[in-house]
Amino acid sequence: MSIRWKTAQALEWRWWNAYFKNKEKESYYIAKKAYWLKWLAEFRKWIPVDTAKSVADLGCGPAGLFTVLQNESVTAADPLLDIYQEKLSFFNKADYPNVQFVTSTLEDFEASSQFDVVYCMNAINHVKDMEQSFQKLVLVVKKGGYVVVSIDAHNHLFFRYLFRLLPVDVLHPHQYNLEEYKSFLTKNNCSLLTSMVMKREFLFDHIVLLAQKN
Repeated sequence: MSIRWKTAQALEWRWWNAYFKNKEKESYYIAKKAYWLKWLAEFRKWIPVDTAKSVADLGCGPAGLFTVLQNESVTAADPLLDIYQEKLSFFNKADYPNVQFVTSTLEDFEASSQFDVVYCMNAINHVKDMEQSFQKLVLVVKKGGYVVVSIDAHNHLFFRYLFRLLPVDVLHPHQYNLEEYKSFLTKNNCSLLTSMVMKREFLFDHIVLLAQKN
């Protein structure tokens, strides 16, 4: 898994660089923020606003949920933040003065205090160690706090095993189905509150799981 993870990390910022190549920064972020605000409204149907004062965006990438979190104390972490800052003209930490950026993998992330809400959007299947990463998501959230994680859940047993055996999906070292992802939360002392379908596709469904720490 280490080799697959290192390969995925090496390719990740290059993917972002190619993705941004023919885009205009301001118009991209307008559209991206509208996308995040739509989903944030869905999350807040389950998360009382007055209990979400401290927030973590783990695996944030260069355009994560932190871009629309204006009224909370926000910590955003990603192992490639320094590379994004150096090599991606679209990303500048100074654009987000209310955000504390931390260059760290999810597994190694440390915080001085626990958070009311921990988001991990479009990132969990990029991690090196899935078990350890889910444990960390739960560890850094307060009792009664919320974990919100988006997943790419396999729809077909055959392709799940094929993708595990062969480096078909090189950016994503991990391949799981929906029930397996749910179990990572429930076995780490969380109650699953809801699952929301972001997008349905043949190979994967893109789903958000929202859980509360017991």
